[in-house]
Amino acid sequence: MAQKLQELMTKNVATVSPQQTVAEAAQIMSQYNIGVVPVVENGNVVGILTDRDITLRTTATGQDAKTMKVQSVMSTDVVTATPQMDVHEAADLMAKRQVRRLPVVENGQLRGIVSLGDLAVENIYQNEAGQALSDISEPAAPKMTNTQPRMS
Repeated sequence: MAQKLQELMTKNVATVSPQQTVAEAAQIMSQYNIGVVPVVENGNVVGILTDRDITLRTTATGQDAKTMKVQSVMSTDVVTATPQMDVHEAADLMAKRQVRRLPVVENGQLRGIVSLGDLAVENIYQNEAGQALSDISEPAAPKMTNTQPRMS
């Protein structure tokens, strides 16, 4: 019988609210040594914020992380799973949607989170996790060529 996500997922998940500042979210990520936090309002997952979101949507654009709200930089098209989802299904979903982490939601409420790393720790799922990572790591856009810019 295939393992369910509820057996592998991290249950105590650090979260942020949409109204918190990006700086507060970054401090939480630093405190827990994580690169992603679900954005939760009234127990419902309304977004997800990654360290990459912070870098590209705040720092790179010159925004002030101390005043910028999480809701302004979070991703809202969150791919989620259920606690009863089969681990193989989750790995397929992660590969198909090109995500490394899945918030686990039941009745609209956050119950946990599962990452590719969680799947890879279980020896029987290393192939699925490896394939999912390989699929995720494929570039979505054409690769840059290795040409050097011309100097005048």
